[in-house]
Amino acid sequence: MLRTQIEQYIKTFKGDQVALYKEEKEYVEKHQLLEGGMTIVEKDAEARFTDAYIERSDKEFENLIAVETSEFLHQPLTFLKTNKKEFIYLESKWFELIGVDAVSLEVDDLFGTYEALLGLKLQKKYDKAIRSYLQAELQGENAKFALMFSAEDGLWNFNFSLNDVKGFTEDMTIGEAYQFIYQFLFKLMEAIEEK
Repeated sequence: MLRTQIEQYIKTFKGDQVALYKEEKEYVEKHQLLEGGMTIVEKDAEARFTDAYIERSDKEFENLIAVETSEFLHQPLTFLKTNKKEFIYLESKWFELIGVDAVSLEVDDLFGTYEALLGLKLQKKYDKAIRSYLQAELQGENAKFALMFSAEDGLWNFNFSLNDVKGFTEDMTIGEAYQFIYQFLFKLMEAIEEK
């Protein structure tokens, strides 16, 4: 799972340096995945999604409004509250690395919470491990998530409220919110792998 993906990613580097973001760096160090005299160069977290594919779409009909550049990620997260009828769809090699299809972000029409919607590439047998992690990590009495396995797609359809994740603040930019989602999902995948 995660270990295999990270090992494969490291193999793509030639020479004695590997460039990693904080999450991958800590994982590599914890599991001692570097060979020989390789060293890690830590990359700036803001750069993680600079090459991502980003769409803004209409929630009701899923019509494309615009394909955005990474500059769009500097917009305040409250952009979604101002534009409640829209959602943001982001594909990135970094989400693929951790077994996530892509991540959509929107504001819930009824509750006004920030919702992440994604496909999680894990086998059905991990149901209890996923739910256990979410129940432990999501905060508040009314912490909510939706998790349903699709045998047709072979992945988990997973939605959760960012508002229920410790450390979330509405003052983030859209890019910071996606980094926050990535960190949460990375920890989820790491926890499942360790069970």
